[in-house]
Amino acid sequence: MKLGYLALLPLALSAQAQECGTVTIAEMNWGSASFLANMDRFILEHGFGCEAELVPGDTMPTTTSMVEKGQPDIAPELWTNSAKEALARGVEEQRLRFAGNSLSDGGEEGFWVPQYLFEQYPEMAKIEGVLKHRALFEHPESDDLSAFYGCPAGWTCQITVEHLFNALNLEDAGFEIIDPGSGAGLAGSIAKAYERQEPWFGYYWAPTSVLGKYPMVKVDFGSGIDFEEYVECTTQVECENPKVTMYPPSAVHTVTTERFANQAPEAYKYIATRSFPNAFMNGLLAWMEDNQADGEEAMYYFMESYPEIWQAWLDPAIAKQVADAL
Repeated sequence: MKLGYLALLPLALSAQAQECGTVTIAEMNWGSASFLANMDRFILEHGFGCEAELVPGDTMPTTTSMVEKGQPDIAPELWTNSAKEALARGVEEQRLRFAGNSLSDGGEEGFWVPQYLFEQYPEMAKIEGVLKHRALFEHPESDDLSAFYGCPAGWTCQITVEHLFNALNLEDAGFEIIDPGSGAGLAGSIAKAYERQEPWFGYYWAPTSVLGKYPMVKVDFGSGIDFEEYVECTTQVECENPKVTMYPPSAVHTVTTERFANQAPEAYKYIATRSFPNAFMNGLLAWMEDNQADGEEAMYYFMESYPEIWQAWLDPAIAKQVADAL
């Protein structure tokens, strides 16, 4: 019986490969997206018999190509707010399909304090607690002011940070926005604070290796999310009277072509199922940075270290095929 099964196995895999066919996967040029692309390639190839191929990608060019040319078949991590109109057209014309959320929490932005500071002053989980202890946040150039580390000048987030800083009346409370000069400068300010266990208050986002290395607590403004306010005012340069709102999560989807979804429904089911919370992705990105690992190396590390996560996305027989391929 065993020999008979083994003899039939190549035929079964061949039929599966024929069903799935050639699949192109966009590999974006940032850590989490590159990791996802490599993981999808490996699982589609060894679990579903697809002829999976990675192609270079970026948000707008990939979206445009998927809508107009039907290639690539899969964009594993697409920050869809940046390409809303093109994606809506692709879905309406039945060229594209939103498969699922590659990041279950969405992209996350906020004002943060270090975990160790929160443990010492639990009230800093709310903005009132930060204001109460504002004297702790020493300004590098002034004894009279408190430091708030903002978004680097010229970045899109500079607009939202300044509006929310004003809406929260942080200047009246004695804070001044410090321009870190660059993304590296902002990350460096957090690293420096952690090394010295000093107070820090400022803007950051997830998933990132920085929040993987340096656990932070997001400060609650007590306002909830006012999406209309955020879209119509907080994100607009000319907004004159910003109101307080928490940052809404940025939608981060996996998008596929309709062709792929219809031709390989079982493979599509996997793509639509797999997802990562930001806390886990932060840690994985920190591992990538510490080990100077690329997306493929991160994929092997993840699949060897966390089989209980990825095997839960697959039928047992398919999970075994993938595990054997590792």
